[in-house]
Amino acid sequence: MTDVETAPAAAVGGLSRAGRRRVLAVLCLTQISSWGILYYAFPVLSVSITRNTGWSAPVITAAFSLGQLATALTGIPVGAIIDRAGPRKVMTAGSILAVAALVAIASAPNLAVFYLGWLAAGVAMGAVLYPPAFAALTRWWGPQSVTALMILTLAGGLASTVFAPLTSALDTSIEWRGAYLVLAAVLAVLTIPAHWFGLRALWPEPPAPTVAAHADHSQIARSPRFAALVVTMCLAAFASFAGIFNLVALLQERGFSPGLAATALGLGGAGQVLGRIGYLPLARYTGATARTVVVLAALAASTALLGVVSAAIVLIAVAIGAGLVRGIFTLIQATAITDRWGTTHYGRLNGLLSAPVVIVSALAPWAGTVLSAWTGSYAHTYLILGAVAALAAVIAPLTGIRVSKKEML
Repeated sequence: MTDVETAPAAAVGGLSRAGRRRVLAVLCLTQISSWGILYYAFPVLSVSITRNTGWSAPVITAAFSLGQLATALTGIPVGAIIDRAGPRKVMTAGSILAVAALVAIASAPNLAVFYLGWLAAGVAMGAVLYPPAFAALTRWWGPQSVTALMILTLAGGLASTVFAPLTSALDTSIEWRGAYLVLAAVLAVLTIPAHWFGLRALWPEPPAPTVAAHADHSQIARSPRFAALVVTMCLAAFASFAGIFNLVALLQERGFSPGLAATALGLGGAGQVLGRIGYLPLARYTGATARTVVVLAALAASTALLGVVSAAIVLIAVAIGAGLVRGIFTLIQATAITDRWGTTHYGRLNGLLSAPVVIVSALAPWAGTVLSAWTGSYAHTYLILGAVAALAAVIAPLTGIRVSKKEML
């Protein structure tokens, strides 16, 4: 069996319809598994880790955050590799490294090994999570990639639903070290062969840019509009992730019981799924810049409202609405490069865009708690987060592309 398959000349992105469906199914499976095990298992197991080892919660959380920084830096070279050679080898290598990292974390005799394990896990996440999967689908699915990205993010949204309860059950029966070893085995079985055999399709040449000025990715990366896009996405990601991670604390401050607050958080997750489903109609009737402004303005309004309203039913409704907006924002970010500069250099440019966004996202939960301490309440924090999202909406128009006739090929 050869490493690649021959695709019909008329196939989109070098793949037949069946081939496109296959790679989408593979990536849905591996995204659910990778997000659920590498990312969402940690908050479930953190209490057990602290109790079992005596290491403090801030210390072990810092190890996880270090891994997120490694994820951000890894995304840049990974994007360049995928643009050139495709996702198969890099995502398979990432899965292998992820399994080894989890084994190291599970068996860590001291903090030094624990930190090294999370550093390796962060590098692995940079090779297997959304950005490389987005790059793969963008090239293979071509003009139909928005549909594929929507389906992928819908599947990714199930990661915590599937793996949080599984991780909790494992923790109860065999504690955190055993849980991570079992999860490492699950990750190995589900993702290594899936990436190696499921992504063996022919990697097509990148499409030619429709605008001469877009032929050089380094010129795009140095442009003021790309800088504006990075700032816009970072500000929005900060408001979004800080809002998600501090919602339970806000609701408990408002008098919610822990159980009701957790339920409201879960309903917000359901709202994200609805938002992703609603992205296609929004994209059909709006331009890239207009929908970015609209979504970020909605993010600002819903976030600020969480800091203002106090009635339980209204708070839950707003939390669901905020989740819906965050779901749309995920696809706004995923399509930001394609909408503005096409797919020619998607991997490289999305890696450069994702790196600072991932860093901000990793720091946002901690920054939210700092803001609550500084302002005296989580309600005040959400007003500040709303203002941050509003600033992103104000900057977003600067990301619009205006092309002169001389730039057209």
